[in-house]
Amino acid sequence: MASEERERDRLLLERERQERIEEIERLREMLKSDVDASTQDGDPDIYERERNLAFLEEAEQRLEAIEAALRALERGTYGLCERCGRPIERERLEALPDTTLCLGCQREVERLARQARRMV
Repeated sequence: MASEERERDRLLLERERQERIEEIERLREMLKSDVDASTQDGDPDIYERERNLAFLEEAEQRLEAIEAALRALERGTYGLCERCGRPIERERLEALPDTTLCLGCQREVERLARQARRMV
């Protein structure tokens, strides 16, 4: 990977990392407020809190993936598919900088997952 390309990837990942950190802080702040839990079904406060918890979990997982991508960049393995070892398409990395699979392997993994769900 050319040093110019590597630097561009690092900046993109750092920007994504900072955005996730800010999102996590915002969600945690929202969750600090007390919820007056009503015993009624479908309480909007409870629904909103559960939704924010789900968003927080997703943002934390994404942050972990971005940090793993930054470590891969330092090791020199960023941009290589962890399944087949071939380079991940540049367009895919620009759209999903923390991706670990090339498009072909991603499709295969999704196909196998669909197959497994049908068998259950």
